[in-house]
Amino acid sequence: MLRPIEDISEKGWHASIDGNLTATFLTIKSFLPGMKERKAGSVITISPSAGRKPHPNAPIPYSAAKAGIQMLTQDVAVQAGPYGVRVNCIAPETILTERNQQHIPEGRIQSLIDMHPIKRLGTPEDVARAALFQASAVPAIVLPVATAVTLRLPRPWAHRHALPVNTGEEQCIQRELTLRSCAAF
Repeated sequence: MLRPIEDISEKGWHASIDGNLTATFLTIKSFLPGMKERKAGSVITISPSAGRKPHPNAPIPYSAAKAGIQMLTQDVAVQAGPYGVRVNCIAPETILTERNQQHIPEGRIQSLIDMHPIKRLGTPEDVARAALFQASAVPAIVLPVATAVTLRLPRPWAHRHALPVNTGEEQCIQRELTLRSCAAF
């Protein structure tokens, strides 16, 4: 439920911060030591556009928590990178989840689709594929970017979730994911 900040209870604030930012912190904290010890690993966080751009209808505690996840990701990347651990944040725009289909008016969905170059919204499967790609050994280094990027993934990535092979330009497909690497090593 969207409310002005003065109407947000401390209980509601903490519920959102704890369920998003604190949960991410505790998860990273529990797995990172083993990755550093092995000198290998990949941490992937997810923080949608609510964490990086204001919107008058955004739930403020949720947006603050997601922005916190992006900064947490960047700081952990700087600390974990020297140990061979890659840390990235997938930061999608609107994803067409069941919940979003129920709560976003059809006209608004269409206007969001019209803003995308490939004229569709991302899906949960697109986010999963991006996470699978980031978790694989393929992106040995992903340079930080400040804007959205379009990924070109070989067919095995797009359709079978297999490791990509050198298939040539004609067998690649283009996937529009508004994917932002907060930091990577």
